Amino acid sequence: MALPALPLPASLPASLPASLPASLPAPQTAAALVIGNELLSGKVAEANVHGLARALRGLGVEFRRVVVILDEVDEIAREVESLAKAHDWLFTSGGVGPTHDDVTVVGVAKAFGVEAVIDPTLAKMLRDHYKDRCTDGHLRMALVPKGAQLESTADVRWPTLRFRNVWLMPGVPEIFRMKLPVVIEKIEHTSRSARYVSRSVFTKMDEGDLKPLLDAVVARFADVGVGSYPKWQDPTYRTKLTFDGRDGARVTEAHDAFVALLPPGEPQALEESQD
Repeated sequence: MALPALPLPASLPASLPASLPASLPAPQTAAALVIGNELLSGKVAEANVHGLARALRGLGVEFRRVVVILDEVDEIAREVESLAKAHDWLFTSGGVGPTHDDVTVVGVAKAFGVEAVIDPTLAKMLRDHYKDRCTDGHLRMALVPKGAQLESTADVRWPTLRFRNVWLMPGVPEIFRMKLPVVIEKIEHTSRSARYVSRSVFTKMDEGDLKPLLDAVVARFADVGVGSYPKWQDPTYRTKLTFDGRDGARVTEAHDAFVALLPPGEPQALEESQD
């Protein structure tokens, strides 16, 4: 059943007073290159980007782009070269196993003009793990772009490949999640980014009624990310509004300015979090 329209304030300001943001260093940026024919054919559902996005947000890194491509060496090389130049960090997902379609390492090596070689440390670890069952196929998982770093932590001993600013992550979601703590620990030591602060407002107003209120706040707080997310068939709210940024004071100002414009009876609820 449709919810009744709620009254808007009798008048809205033509514009809210301008407000200047505090100066913060620019955040580090990141992109993901998701590789796999199985994803583009619909055989497998992608399951790694969300976890990566949450991890990067917690580090204050701005996740700016996701590209999904086929298991083709030349295409991988082109995308890696472009994305690695344009971002502080690039994460590849998929194509690091032992089979014929696992060609990500070769593609990354080609992007940087280096060879793909067998890393002796990884090869020894594989031999120690598989023992008598170790085959040439298993050892193919020791292939790395020449000069790659083997990143690990005290808790995650099996290495994660990093070549310059490119992290070569597995496509299997369970293994991808296991390796994320390595990424988090290493980037924490280099990140110059303040962490994100998020505040949420829940209302029973629809987006059409909310638009003029949002427009007034967005015009004043261009440095705060404002999101609007409608939800159907939830008796507690109709639209969730979010206010995100790395300057907590600015996020609070934008949030409070928006709440002040809401009609009587709103908001339904408020939330605050630091990612």
